[in-house]
Amino acid sequence: MTDQIVFDNQVAVVTGAGGGLGKTYALELARRGARVVVNDLGGSVDGSGGASSMADQTVADIEAAGGEAVANYDSVATQEGGAAIIQTALDSFGTVDIVVNNAGILRDKSFANVEMSDVHAVLDVHLRGAFHVTQPAFQVMKEKAYGRIVYTASASGIFGNFGQANYGAAKMGLVGLMNVTAVEGAKYGINANAIAPVARTRMTEDLLGPLAEAVDPNQVTPLVVYLASQNCDFSHEIWTVGGGRYARIFVGTNRGWFAGKGAVPSVEEVRDHLDEIRDVESYIVPSNSMEELMMLGQMLAE
Repeated sequence: MTDQIVFDNQVAVVTGAGGGLGKTYALELARRGARVVVNDLGGSVDGSGGASSMADQTVADIEAAGGEAVANYDSVATQEGGAAIIQTALDSFGTVDIVVNNAGILRDKSFANVEMSDVHAVLDVHLRGAFHVTQPAFQVMKEKAYGRIVYTASASGIFGNFGQANYGAAKMGLVGLMNVTAVEGAKYGINANAIAPVARTRMTEDLLGPLAEAVDPNQVTPLVVYLASQNCDFSHEIWTVGGGRYARIFVGTNRGWFAGKGAVPSVEEVRDHLDEIRDVESYIVPSNSMEELMMLGQMLAE
């Protein structure tokens, strides 16, 4: 029998918590004792419109189960909206311990045809939205020397997916944001991680086809709740989750080919060493950019 993971006296902010994955996170965090700010603009999948009903329903479900929650309807897409979301946590519960950046929209189109308005809208919600919400929360966490941040990335950005240039760019941008907030937060007890989930939600059910029935959103929730907990010592990692599979995605670098100190190889020499340059038989997973530079430093010293 293992100790239960609980969130007593902790405050969690979950964006996009009116439905889908965000709602499952909010419900489970509350069930385990967290006081939850349920943020949801209540718009459609493409980000248009807005209503209070979705966030209100999640709050009602939490309260019906004996938990504590408050609704927030601000948009993550503006700096003012992000600040207001965190202010709701401070006004209602006095602090913020956990941020789960989950809010998202879809405006899929092939790269040749995507309109810039759709690019800006998707970046505003996914990438800038995470900046808008996380920065004011990070300042609170830094002051109290504790915090847990979860970003929602996607295989569409990490690996690529047809018709999702705007979405993929935003999601890979979140990996970069996670990397830096993890590095900067380390000495303040702030852990940051990213997930790349596969789940059936109103955003994805039309894209997944027959696979939709096998990827219940509730299968993602245990990992997110763990990453949001005091029990989690991991930071600066990307986790892939869906359909009962839990795994790690990582960005690494191999040794490659060293042309020699001060050498400026010809184009032909680079071509002739491509097998060595691309060989991934051995590699490292740097914990920051300096660790990769150290590999070069060692080569220069050899």
